[in-house]
Amino acid sequence: MTTKIGHVVRDRDAALCLGAVVVSGFGSSALWLVAGVWVKDLTGSDGLAALCSLALWLPVCAGPLLGTLADRVRRRPLLIAVNLALGALLPVVLRVDSAAWVGLLLAVLLVYGACGVVTDAAEAALTAGAVGEELLGDFNGLRTAANEGMKLVAPPVGAALYAAYGGGLVALLDAVTFLLAAGLFALVRARERRPAPDAAGAWRRTAEGARYLWRAGSPGTRGLPGGGRRDARPRPLVLAGGLTMLTAGLSGATVYALVEGLGRSPAYTGVLYAVQGAGSVAAGLAAGALLRRLGARCLAGAGTGLTGAAAALQALPWEAPVLTGSFAHGAGLVCMLVATVTAVQRAAPDALAGRVVATAQTLVLAPTALGIALGAALVELADPRLLLGLCAGARLAVAAPLLNPVRGGATSGPPSA
Repeated sequence: MTTKIGHVVRDRDAALCLGAVVVSGFGSSALWLVAGVWVKDLTGSDGLAALCSLALWLPVCAGPLLGTLADRVRRRPLLIAVNLALGALLPVVLRVDSAAWVGLLLAVLLVYGACGVVTDAAEAALTAGAVGEELLGDFNGLRTAANEGMKLVAPPVGAALYAAYGGGLVALLDAVTFLLAAGLFALVRARERRPAPDAAGAWRRTAEGARYLWRAGSPGTRGLPGGGRRDARPRPLVLAGGLTMLTAGLSGATVYALVEGLGRSPAYTGVLYAVQGAGSVAAGLAAGALLRRLGARCLAGAGTGLTGAAAALQALPWEAPVLTGSFAHGAGLVCMLVATVTAVQRAAPDALAGRVVATAQTLVLAPTALGIALGAALVELADPRLLLGLCAGARLAVAAPLLNPVRGGATSGPPSA
């Protein structure tokens, strides 16, 4: 199993795109943590603090519609413009110095989340062309590893800056990272054609992306990649990813109960999240090589199965298996996500790439919020270890079809990613 991370880093455009993602990701990870703490300190309300996360996540539900923007204009100028706009917008929250101005912060976070959906779609579409198919899996894995690494490093930095200087400075730091990201995207040499004029309405364009994602690679479908090779079909991976993230939200609600069961203080949850992050980084670094060896379908199934084993380990009443389960959970989710997004990128034609990717991201990520809500209710009514056992069984059931040998047109040997 060989990795091509070095090739990604040495590829000029790939390295610039990766650098932009890492820089902006650092600022985002810092602000996302601080925003809730900031609102809590200003208002004393847990509900208003939770609205910060809702404001950031809510635009994901509009992903199919927002993703059409990435197909209406050239992606590199769009990424530059959106990053510059966020860099100019964030200093507005310096005005937030009392509970009366919390509404302004929430509004900015809502715009922030919407811009994130657009840039994610544009980045995926741009890198699919700029990086090249051979390095796409390695890029996605390295990108995920970098993002997860930022989640380990940036929140403590943001918390320290907030404690010393307040939330305004963290917002300014995030603004600077967006300006730097815009500069890096400006250096990318990707050649893009101006999208052809399209008189169709926004809803029709959105439906085109969803329809393509549903049909891509189906047997007998003409003009679509992978026509009959099940490994090339992104739809099963997207559906499995959504179900996996639904159970991830459900199991995430049990974390405080697990920590209490281990006889630890609530602060110990930070250790579990750090171990999970380490698993995510490790899997991200290996994802490109695993994708070439196993294929997207099998890697997604293996990742989902690993999260099932992780839930079973976390249900045990001992510290060592709980920590091991946290590591496996982070690694499994990354394998599933990298396999899914790479399959979607490879299946989507350039003209539809933005809306197809955004639709897939909505179907995969939006169920997380529902899982969190269900978990928050069920953890008060049922034994958390029983919930984890149910999650383990559900994930293994989701993984099983993906791990079945590919029939009907697949070539022998390991399937192509």
